[in-house]
Amino acid sequence: MPLSIATWNINSVRLRMPIIERLLDEYAPDVLCLQETKVPDELFPEKAFRKIGYPYIAFHGQKGYHGVATVARRPIEVVERRRFCDIEDSRHLSVTVRAGGKTILVHNFYVPAGGDEPDPEINRKFRHKLDFVAEMNAIRAEHGEVSASVLVGDLNIAPLEHDVWSHKQLLNVVSHTPVETENFEAMRLAGGWVDLMRLNVPSEQKLFTWWSYRAQDWEASNRGRRLDHVWSSPNLVPDFAGYEILRQARGWDRPSDHVPVIARFDLD
Repeated sequence: MPLSIATWNINSVRLRMPIIERLLDEYAPDVLCLQETKVPDELFPEKAFRKIGYPYIAFHGQKGYHGVATVARRPIEVVERRRFCDIEDSRHLSVTVRAGGKTILVHNFYVPAGGDEPDPEINRKFRHKLDFVAEMNAIRAEHGEVSASVLVGDLNIAPLEHDVWSHKQLLNVVSHTPVETENFEAMRLAGGWVDLMRLNVPSEQKLFTWWSYRAQDWEASNRGRRLDHVWSSPNLVPDFAGYEILRQARGWDRPSDHVPVIARFDLD
């Protein structure tokens, strides 16, 4: 049974509903995990998703900031809306979806960006980010004979040298500093997670999912970063059928600065 899971930091779900509809119409992922929805739960546009064939909806939002949501064409069940760092800022949602005889736990994350100054002593936002990643060590890649796990989202860290346009120039820039990348990779490995986007892609190949709004011509400059990730438990690796980074979505009308990533699985 095929299963596709998409992740996208949409930077306001209500503002960008037209391009979300385009994604769902053209690519039809089974599950779509959105981050930075920027809407309280009572105003989430449920009717719009139901109208385009996504009747299964879960969200964890707040007014104006952050927020995550998971919508699907097949039934999902909410497992948890976890609170991190003793702050109610709507950055996690987990659901289960059944496919191919397995119950798959899907974590949807929006990790704090961390501000501009990479010093936790003077920048509380950066301190929050480091603490958040540390708490993510508790999120393990649970799996069994008939269960598996997937973790997706805007994790706001580009961990590898070629996950950024210039490793040398970004070493002191938040999202690629050594303290972030080392803690991030240690957390991923400790949790037993597999980085699916790098599974069959050489480490020297550039991979980007985000291009800044500040660039006058994002496509020509191509100063991107891989901030959006798709991980799984080891038992899903044999079923992994590849992924797409929809770079073209960065050029759609009124785009997010992130683009969708769609992972596909072929489950027995």
